Amino acid sequence: MQKEKQDLTKGPLGKQILFFSIPLIFSNLLQVLFNMADVAVLGKFAGTMALGAVGSTTTFVTMFTDFLIGLSGGINVLAARHFGAKDKKNMEETVHTSLLLSIGAGVLLLLGGWIFSKGILMILQTKQELLDGAVLYIRIYLLGMPALAVYNFGNAVFSAVGETKRPLYYLSFAGISNVVLNLFFVIVCHMDVAGVAAASVISQYISAFLIVRALAKSREMYALRLKKLHMSRKNARVIIHIGVPAGLQNAIFQMANLFIQTGVNSFSATFVAGNSAAMNEDAIVFSVMMAFYTACGSFMGQNYGAGKKERIWKSYLYSLAYAFGSGLILGVSMVFFGTSFLRLFTSDPAVIEAGMYRVTFMGVFFGFSAFMDCTIAASRAIGKSLVPTVIVLLGACVFRIVWIYTIFAYFRTVPSLYLLYIFSWSITACAEIIYFIRVYKKHISPLCSD
Repeated sequence: MQKEKQDLTKGPLGKQILFFSIPLIFSNLLQVLFNMADVAVLGKFAGTMALGAVGSTTTFVTMFTDFLIGLSGGINVLAARHFGAKDKKNMEETVHTSLLLSIGAGVLLLLGGWIFSKGILMILQTKQELLDGAVLYIRIYLLGMPALAVYNFGNAVFSAVGETKRPLYYLSFAGISNVVLNLFFVIVCHMDVAGVAAASVISQYISAFLIVRALAKSREMYALRLKKLHMSRKNARVIIHIGVPAGLQNAIFQMANLFIQTGVNSFSATFVAGNSAAMNEDAIVFSVMMAFYTACGSFMGQNYGAGKKERIWKSYLYSLAYAFGSGLILGVSMVFFGTSFLRLFTSDPAVIEAGMYRVTFMGVFFGFSAFMDCTIAASRAIGKSLVPTVIVLLGACVFRIVWIYTIFAYFRTVPSLYLLYIFSWSITACAEIIYFIRVYKKHISPLCSD
C-alpha cells in the first residue's frame, strides 16, 4: 500500500493539485455511478413509475447527504491545518472528536428524515401515484445516514493529509457490492424501490467499516484509537463553526431546490421521470468539479497551517481553473451525447425527450458554478464559513425561491425553470469573490510569510 500522507506545502502546485484530485474524481464518479446504477436498474427492470418515485426523492436525499458533506468539510479544513502545522495533539483530538460529531449528525438525520419524510414529499406536491414508492425508498435509504456520515469523516481525514487513493479503494469495493445487490434485489427478489434502497444502505455500511478500519490500523498522528474517543470542546467548536454552516448551507440550498422540484412536478409524470434521469448528468459533472473544491480546502488548509501565504492564494487559483475547465468541457460534451446518456436509464422516447431539455440547458452553464463553489471552499479553508453561507443563502437559495414564484410562475415554461441556475450562480459568485478577496487581504497577508 502507498504511503499514507503527503506534504502539500512543497512542490509544484499545478501538478500536485491535479494528481491529488484524480483519485478524488474517481471516488466521486464511482459514488455517482453507483447511485446511477440504482436509477438504471429501476428504469430498465421496474418501469417508469418506480423511476419517477425514486427521482422524486433526489433533492430530498441530496439535502441530507450534502449536510454531511458540509460537516466533513469542516473536518477536512481543521485536520489539514493541524497536519500542516505538525500539531500531533490537536490532530488526534480532531480525529476523535470528528468521529463522534459525525455519528451524532448521522443519527439525527436518520430520525428527523424518518419522521418528516412523507410530509415533506407531500409539500413538494409529489405525484400521488409516486408518493408511496417515494416514501418507502427514502425511509429505507435514511437507515444508511450514520454510515454515510462515518465514511465522509474518514474521507475528510485522509484527504486532509494528502491520501486520496485509499478511500477510492474502499468506495470501489462498496460500490460494486451495491450494483450486485441492486440486480439481486430488483431482478431476483422483485423489490423495486425497496431493493435499490436496501442495496445502498448495505454498501454505505461496508464503506464506513473499511475506512474506520484503515484509520484504526494507521500508525500516523491521525490514527483512530477507541480508548482516545472523547469530545474536545475546542476542536469541536472549530469543526462546528466551519462545518455546520457549510452543512446547513448545503441543506438549505437543497431546500431551495425543493421549490424547483415543485416546478418540475407541475409538469407531467413523464417530464418528472425525464428530469430525474437527466439529473444524473448534474451529478457526474459536479462530482468532478467537487474534487477540485476538496483539493482547494486541503491545500489551503495545510499551507495555512504552515504559514505559506503565496501557496494559499495559488491553491485557490489552480483549483478554480481546474474546476471551471472540467465543468465546461464535461457539460458541453453532455449536450452532444445527451440522448445516448439518457438511454442508460430509460427506453421511453418521451422520457428521453423530456430529459434532453435539462441536459441542454444545464450543460452549457455547469462550468460557471465553479466561481461560486470554489470561492466558498477557499473562504472556509481559511476559517471563514458564516458569511459565505449567508451570501449563498441569499444569492442562490432565496433568489431561486423568488424566481420560482415570480419568473416561473408567470411564464410556466421549461426555459423559465432552468435558466434560474445560471442567474443564481452568477450573482452569488460575484459576492463570494468580493468577500474572499477582502478576507484574504485583511487576515492572511499579515499573518503568513513564505
